[in-house]
Amino acid sequence: MARSIPISLIGPDELDAQLEELTPAQAAWIRVQGFRAGAGKAVSVPDDTGAIARVLVGTGTPEARRRQRFLLADFAAKAPEGLYQLETELDPETARIEALGWHLAQYKYTRYTGAPLGLRVLLTPDSVDNAEIDLLVEGSNLARDLINTPANDMGPDALEQAARELAARHGAEVTVIAGDDLLEQNFPLIHTVGRAAARAPRLIEMRWGEGPEIALVGKGVCFDTGGLNLKPATGMKLMKKDMGGAAAILGLASMVMTSGLKVSLRVLIPAVENAVSGSAMRPGDVLRSRKGLSVEVNNTDAEGRLVLADALAYASEGTPGLVIDMATLTGAARVALGPDLPPLYTDDDALAGDILEGGVLMADPVWPMPLWPGYETDIEPDIADLDNAPSGGFAGSITAALFLKRFVNTSAWAHFDIYGWAPKALPGRPKGGECQAARAVFAMLKKRYG
Repeated sequence: MARSIPISLIGPDELDAQLEELTPAQAAWIRVQGFRAGAGKAVSVPDDTGAIARVLVGTGTPEARRRQRFLLADFAAKAPEGLYQLETELDPETARIEALGWHLAQYKYTRYTGAPLGLRVLLTPDSVDNAEIDLLVEGSNLARDLINTPANDMGPDALEQAARELAARHGAEVTVIAGDDLLEQNFPLIHTVGRAAARAPRLIEMRWGEGPEIALVGKGVCFDTGGLNLKPATGMKLMKKDMGGAAAILGLASMVMTSGLKVSLRVLIPAVENAVSGSAMRPGDVLRSRKGLSVEVNNTDAEGRLVLADALAYASEGTPGLVIDMATLTGAARVALGPDLPPLYTDDDALAGDILEGGVLMADPVWPMPLWPGYETDIEPDIADLDNAPSGGFAGSITAALFLKRFVNTSAWAHFDIYGWAPKALPGRPKGGECQAARAVFAMLKKRYG
């Protein structure tokens, strides 16, 4: 085996003692580099030949550590190829999180460039479950790949193919209802949203495993023009990521199936493009949903909640012990919490507690938001049962969640209004498509069903 390069995590108060253990030349090198053991800051220490003898990574102050999820990840993204070993004695939870961050930082989207991936291997303490790290990273990177793929190569048909490939790896079954068959089988909202596009809308369903039934629903709007309420160029630029909910759900499904959780898994993805043509839905149209509720379309750009409504109603027709949905649903969620902290909506306090605990455990934070009943009247127009886009703009993420709640028949339901994108590179999160909330939910499922 090749020689491994040791990595030591040190705090600012430990730096002087560390320098005394090195050669004068190495200590001088570290000082020249300006290394002060700040959180996540790294310095490579050369040996007499100029090769890397060891790496020091700072832990910073307690306040700085609270602001950063991973300490090793920034170095992991930039390190020369090679074999590294975490030398510092760490508690098992810290070691696991740092190993996870290291591997998440290795991601690079290379479909169109063919750029080679550098191989940076981290040897971890025996306390780290490397098999679980691998399945978490595999699921996260699947979601990242799907989101990063532009809409010309990731339409509803390609999203279906991705689901079929994942299912084939795990012996799952996939059924698809597409085009006008959606009308015949009573999925009118999915059909209406997607009918204007050249690639047919569809509902993708995957089933796997035995045990308590859990339903995972992901918004699969592969590109969103806004429909007749057309988005401006700036608003349309990132709309390849509008299937980020479906991508995160497929990443989560990958984690569940690879881990072998004892559940009956049901994955539902309404896959559509919100396009413009003569058959596009219009502002003011009143649509009938699978559940029978009528919906007034006051903005064709609020289409995600429409396709989710039919899928959530379908999920609730079985006997699910738990329903989870993820969607890149509202800009209001980003105004409230920013791009890095997805809102969580649920009336089930125990479920919320387990998910929040999982978010901490998996360095995948979410934040609880209220399904405030005082805003129910905002989604109730005079002409129909529901309004897909209440006027005024207040509490947009909450009213969207309240809209979805009308289509779910169980209190064991959680909705995540994710962003699905890292607008700038952060430790463990390269710029681009990002799998949010999936690891937090997986930790909850593992606790309940593992």
